[in-house]
Amino acid sequence: MAFRPLTARAPAVLLREAKPLKAILGHAQRLAHLQRLLESQLQPAAREHCHVASWREGSLLLIVTDGHWATRLRYQQKRLQRQLQEFNEFSNLTRILFKVQPPTVQQGAVGHTMDLSNNAAETIQATAEGITDPNLRAALERLASHAKPRG
Repeated sequence: MAFRPLTARAPAVLLREAKPLKAILGHAQRLAHLQRLLESQLQPAAREHCHVASWREGSLLLIVTDGHWATRLRYQQKRLQRQLQEFNEFSNLTRILFKVQPPTVQQGAVGHTMDLSNNAAETIQATAEGITDPNLRAALERLASHAKPRG
């Protein structure tokens, strides 16, 4: 008896009919809808820094990109809560939680170094020659050695 693979089905059909996928898709669509409602009440500058993570039992969890935006949003928390409660979806909203989660940085973007001109390197080297502390002198000489070569 030979194995016959099932006929392929379109992804859209799978998302609508397969129960686990249907549940995931429904949850994602619900979060996207809540995100749109939230963004309608946020200042334009804050929209890209604040995302709905979860909504359950009257508690709205928002993920914020950094502490600066978390602080700004915490100051506006009462106003934001009142405005969101006007929507049917948030009618039983009792509290808003803010969690800071910095965006992940791709490798290579980290560790950008500033270029040191030859003039700056010469000035640092001249300063190092007048220093008696051997540790400080060595640190300045290492810094001066980072000069951008002329090319």
